[in-house]
Amino acid sequence: MEPDWKAVAATIRHHSATFYYGSLLFRGEARKGIWAVYAACRTGDDAVDASSDPEGELERWWEGIERAYQARPQQPWEYGLAWALERWEIPQEAFADMRQGFASDLEPVRPHNLDELLLYCYRVAGTVGRMITPIAGVRLEGGGVEEAAIKLGQAMQLTNCLRDVGEDLAMGRVYLPAELMHRYGLGIEDLHQRTIQPPYMGLMRELASVARRLYREGLGGLRYLQQGRAAIALAALQYEGILDKLERSGWNNLSSRASLKTYERLLLLPRAIWIRANSA
Repeated sequence: MEPDWKAVAATIRHHSATFYYGSLLFRGEARKGIWAVYAACRTGDDAVDASSDPEGELERWWEGIERAYQARPQQPWEYGLAWALERWEIPQEAFADMRQGFASDLEPVRPHNLDELLLYCYRVAGTVGRMITPIAGVRLEGGGVEEAAIKLGQAMQLTNCLRDVGEDLAMGRVYLPAELMHRYGLGIEDLHQRTIQPPYMGLMRELASVARRLYREGLGGLRYLQQGRAAIALAALQYEGILDKLERSGWNNLSSRASLKTYERLLLLPRAIWIRANSA
């Protein structure tokens, strides 16, 4: 059964303009493969964040992942994933790691240190890099491509964490590492006051520098890919653009949410194409 690609694309565009516009730069079947992976991941994310029974929904999502890998899909998104699995060797281990990341959001979130935060970022986003890499295709000399893909995913998720501090706080989630907050003299009560003070700005700058390093190292892996280099570069540039907006706002992420307008996304396209050309 051929998946309903129009519905899948509409879902992606609704949930993530960043991902959708980037996917359009993939060619042929690879674009559909990217959509299939995103739909599967999005369904798991919604199971945790948009359900009255998150534990049950997360378990049902995992059952759907297993059905897709066993070539007996039932739900529309499972058909998409099963279709992709017929064409590419997408590691199920990456979905299993993602499941752990989603499960951690069922409890109050508080990473102790940066390593724990980056592990979370790997589980919920670095895993996506592992899923997309086989679809993009790897050149024979591409030994470091998966590590680079993971770093890009971590950079994007870390950007999300910095963008959404205020929103996450309202849901009982604090992704800012306790160890770093203590070093800057900050506590949870300071976040609830929702005022931007110099120590808080210092913490944001330090975490942003980590994200920017991961972007640089992750983009360095594009040369290993057979296709999709411009698509991945555009997605990364859009997320890094959110980081730039946060910085220009004075790290005002406790009471507002930084985002890019459509024209700002389009302005990044020439640079993405330049990166593609220079990574060949």
